[in-house]
Parts: sequence; structure tokens; C-alpha cells
Amino acid sequence: MPRVWTFGDSVNTDDILPGKFAPFMAGEDRFQTFAFHYIRPEFAAQVQPGDLLIGGRNWGLGSSREYAPQALKKLQIGGIVAPSFARIHYRNLLNLGIPAFEYDLTGVLHDGDEVTLDVNSGVLTYAGGAVQLPPPPAFLREALQEGSILAFFKKHGRFPGEDA
Repeated sequence: MPRVWTFGDSVNTDDILPGKFAPFMAGEDRFQTFAFHYIRPEFAAQVQPGDLLIGGRNWGLGSSREYAPQALKKLQIGGIVAPSFARIHYRNLLNLGIPAFEYDLTGVLHDGDEVTLDVNSGVLTYAGGAVQLPPPPAFLREALQEGSILAFFKKHGRFPGEDA
């Protein structure tokens, strides 16, 4: 069952993947093993596919480098929930097919809590109950069914939400 990893406010892209571990520095095959290297050194070795990240305000501020969310994608993160996201980082997450929900769960969920997340409906269930996150819009649900916006475009020759 997916678990929760909690983070505070203003986690920036260099916190997610420090620049010195960029794919061209650390290698395309292993750069993800340095995710959260300085703020959660145990993260990359212990994270499991589907785990959920719970962040504070302004998640993903900093550079627009796409390799920070790419590391999370390679680690198969199930989604990120935070009260607010830096806009370009938010778009990079969605482009790569990482569900991102704007909702404040700080103090509600804790490290190691087991959860389930229905991405289509936005329902997150945990031992203490369930939370209705804002569900993704229809165009994004279309993209996520294909894995990402890019995968959707490659398969359909158009962006999700555009007429066929």
C-alpha cells in the first residue's frame, strides 16, 4: 500500500534533485537515486512505487529544470499534494504524468501513513478517513490514462482536451 512522505513549505527543485546530480552529471540511469539527497537522504532508497508526497506551500519553487520531476517520475511517485505549487514546476509534473493536487494536508497525514489515492475522482483515503481533493479536469484525466501529456500527444497526435 502506498505510504506518505511529508515535507514542509517551499521545497525547491534543488531540494528535490540537487543540480550536482543532474542526469548529465550523475548519469541518466541513476540521477533519481539522489532525490531529496540533502533534506531526506533516506528517501530514494526507501520510496516505493505509488508513494505520495505531502508538501507545504509553494512546492517546487526555484528553477524550471525538468529533471527534478523526472527523478520523481523514475521513482514512480503516485502523486503530490500541496496547498500551492510553483506554476512551471506544476506544469512539468503534469507534463510527465505525475498527479499534483492543490490541497492542504499538512498536519493531517504523517510520514509512513498508508493511503490510497483515486486519481480520477481525487479521493484520498487514509486510516483517519477520506479527503476529497479537487479532481483533475477531464483533459488531465485523459492524459494521465496514457501516462503523461507527452505520451497522449504521441499516441493521438493532439493534446488532451482538443477535438480529435
